[in-house]
Amino acid sequence: MSWESSAVYYERLNRGVAEREGGLSSARVVLASVDFAEVNALQEAERWDEVTTILIAAARSLEAAGADFLLLCTTTFHQVADEVEAAVGIPLLHLADVVAEAVKAQGIETVGFVGTRYPMSHSFFADRLATHGVQVLMPDARHHDALNAIVYDELVAGRVLDPSRRTVVSVIDELWDAGAGGLVLGCTELELLVTQPDSELPLFACTDLHVRAALDRALA
Repeated sequence: MSWESSAVYYERLNRGVAEREGGLSSARVVLASVDFAEVNALQEAERWDEVTTILIAAARSLEAAGADFLLLCTTTFHQVADEVEAAVGIPLLHLADVVAEAVKAQGIETVGFVGTRYPMSHSFFADRLATHGVQVLMPDARHHDALNAIVYDELVAGRVLDPSRRTVVSVIDELWDAGAGGLVLGCTELELLVTQPDSELPLFACTDLHVRAALDRALA
């Protein structure tokens, strides 16, 4: 949703096509970029009907432009993914389905989840993972504000700070102690901060998995 995460998606899609197809190949992408300040304010106010209207309009514009399927390039706004998909005639590649497939492929049944406040304190994403038989452990509520601030006050603005990395890693360690066999990085921006060498647990980076699944579908 932020332009920082949109840029990551766009770059990885194009690099992925170039790696798979060779030469000067690049991704055929139609991108609808919304005003992050607007949708974030609506989300904070729990005005999800208005968020849905904005995202449906964006999805319909992509369908009209010739897209074969949709990616909703955010975890939090998958809150309304079903409504968006129902409003168009093309499928939506749901992020939770992609993550669940990757988790199960490694034989893991329980994962920790680190993201922004909303998906950590609401069950919509965890519930979707649960339909695939994957149990989700969320960080203790006392960490939610700090994690949210790391994303919105730092990473969205392109600030990647070592103290924040240590904070996230300490939360990951708590989830490991609680029984997590893997860790879902449930926010694109967090992938700018934490990578596999920072964690003893296998990391499931949502953006990377989403991009790979999109490339698999588009190039099949």
